[in-house]
Amino acid sequence: MARPTMAQDIERRIKELILERGLGPGDPLPTEAELMELFGVGRVSVREALKALQAVDVVEIRRGFGTFVGPLSLSAFAEGLAFRAAVRQCQGEPGLLELMRVREALETGLVGAVTAGVPDEDLAVLRGLVAAMETEAGRDGRVARATDRAFHLALYATLDNHLLSEVLDAFWAAMDRVRADMDDGHQDPAVTCAQHHEIVEALAAADGERAARAMRTHFDGIRSRLEPRRARTGR
Repeated sequence: MARPTMAQDIERRIKELILERGLGPGDPLPTEAELMELFGVGRVSVREALKALQAVDVVEIRRGFGTFVGPLSLSAFAEGLAFRAAVRQCQGEPGLLELMRVREALETGLVGAVTAGVPDEDLAVLRGLVAAMETEAGRDGRVARATDRAFHLALYATLDNHLLSEVLDAFWAAMDRVRADMDDGHQDPAVTCAQHHEIVEALAAADGERAARAMRTHFDGIRSRLEPRRARTGR
């Protein structure tokens, strides 16, 4: 196993410093000169480490103002997922299908927990999004990806799990990136609306099994469009 470089070691120590000082997004970090003195290293190594951490949203460098703890988002994770899937898809492998299956496992496994108690206001939001889908289907002949994405993110709001929301959104972002380059086709919008309507009604009835079944049916439709593409590209 290769030994970490000086810059990689500084990256680790900066992360430890953030944790030790209880810093959060937007909080200021020591200056370059202070980091050099604190770690006993040179300016080049510190800058290399900070740039690497900036690339993954751990730090934010604001020219003229200093260095701060970054937003700690999963955008770099989503970008990596998208690129990996795109490369595999270009090679005739099921990159997009793999992304979808991971998302399916997450959503199907979690939707039952949502039925434990969905506030009326959350149900109203979900029904409003289904209504928006129906309007889009009638007007444009397709459901907007943004509306579909908003529905699935709103679906798990009652779980109050910020990390879950970020992970699901990262998978959405990755799938959207790959789909933009390799159009996988679109489901009949009437079917899409009906499937989302069934998910909401299962939640309203507090029926976890029905909700999981409805979610699986929804993903069956997505899979049916991706698997034939896999066969075509694999030839």
